[in-house]
Amino acid sequence: MAQPERPLSPFMQYRWQYTNTLSILHRITGVLLSLCFFVLVYWLAAAASGPERYAAALATLGSPLARLLLIGGLFSFSYHFLNGIRHLFWDAGYGFELPIARKTGWAAAIGAVMVTVVLWVMLGASLGGAP
Repeated sequence: MAQPERPLSPFMQYRWQYTNTLSILHRITGVLLSLCFFVLVYWLAAAASGPERYAAALATLGSPLARLLLIGGLFSFSYHFLNGIRHLFWDAGYGFELPIARKTGWAAAIGAVMVTVVLWVMLGASLGGAP
């Protein structure tokens, strides 16, 4: 009696596609936004605790590592926002065609980088210092 072929797991059947990357990046940026919430709470709590604590929080958030993390949080916000708009169009039934899905995916990724740079420069200028 011949052994029937067993079904393969999806990761063994499909090749990697750009949609996988965009989906995973959307999930990762969502998690990073949740973590950035704690940074916001730290900053607000320091502001409410008085000038000494606020100055210490600004010094902490002004360190090179913290700035890098803040840029990552700003990118997470930008990408998650733009890709969320893309998902809203999908929910309405638009943009499923492969060429359009590819273009909107690239637009979300490149747009997130551009929005991050613009917001970082604008925030640095409005806070009275170099970003």
